[in-house]
Amino acid sequence: MKKYIVLKVIIIFIFLVSPSLFSQEHYAGIEVGSKGVKMSVINVQNIKKGKYEVVDFWTENVAIAKGISIDGKLAANDIDTAFDVVVKNYTKLVKEYKIDEKNIFIVVSSGVGMAENVDVLLQRLYVFTNINVGIITSETEAKLLLKGCIPPKEYSDSLILDIGGGNTKGGYVEKFNEDDILIFYPVTLDLGTVTFTEKINKKGKTNSIAEFNEVLSTALPELREQTDHLYQQNPKIFNKDNIYMSGGAVWAFYTLYKGNSAVENFSPFEVKDVEAYDTMIKTDYAKFEALATQNKDVEKVLKTYSQKYLIAANSLLLTLLQKMPDIKSKKIYFTKQGQMAWLLSYIADSAKRAKNIH
Repeated sequence: MKKYIVLKVIIIFIFLVSPSLFSQEHYAGIEVGSKGVKMSVINVQNIKKGKYEVVDFWTENVAIAKGISIDGKLAANDIDTAFDVVVKNYTKLVKEYKIDEKNIFIVVSSGVGMAENVDVLLQRLYVFTNINVGIITSETEAKLLLKGCIPPKEYSDSLILDIGGGNTKGGYVEKFNEDDILIFYPVTLDLGTVTFTEKINKKGKTNSIAEFNEVLSTALPELREQTDHLYQQNPKIFNKDNIYMSGGAVWAFYTLYKGNSAVENFSPFEVKDVEAYDTMIKTDYAKFEALATQNKDVEKVLKTYSQKYLIAANSLLLTLLQKMPDIKSKKIYFTKQGQMAWLLSYIADSAKRAKNIH
């Protein structure tokens, strides 16, 4: 009788518990970069639909690429440092976070991967972890952005644009034939938040915001022309219904305009929001400074970017959207986890829930 009661309770429990509980899985990534090693832990509910939660994220600031500028190689002591940091955190992920070893991915950035002797580090890491460490080259970065920032089911109907510090990059995919082979087409604009801001600064004679806005207005026609050229070279972009935006410029806009950081991984917004914010950041900056005294999300943005950088960054964002034909009919999203794009891409591939992109 007791066994029957226990069995009955177990059956009831199974039916009451959400099915998603059993499908959730934890993954982790370790990225070895020139200026530090980044660790990410995410809980994936449904990678195909882009449903995941960032459990933890931390960085160990260790510069390991100093030797590359000297002789093109990683210094022996830097290889030791990188190896020790990765091993320590790999062990932490396995023992403290209880993550299956098959769910841990390790990559090195293009800045480290360019070293002539990077294989020494990769081999040592393989011996300890049994993981084939990948190298994220500059050529594959845009593809990883698409695969990591867009839900796999939306690949063929979406465009990803990432406004970085040095440039703006992204791309889209098209089906190659009836076999559903997806071909990736990269797009690049040689202007980013930092480069565009400095380009305007060089033409100014004073440090005033009024002058900065005047010089900016004279630079916008060229920016619009470059954006037109970018789109004309890739006319298939116009057929995409979804536009996913990432990068510091979009993060700054979304946080300041909404008054708080994005909660969802994919947060919708409209062109009119960017237009309204553009006026605010140019003429009512004091509003954000006051808000920063009581809002940590706003404070973080203002500590990251000065007013000039915010103005220039939003000019890039606004131009990219305004020059897109029929933009009002498209869905626009801020994808907040751009820095984890490579990990999400690796997870989608490993789970075989994403189509191969060539």
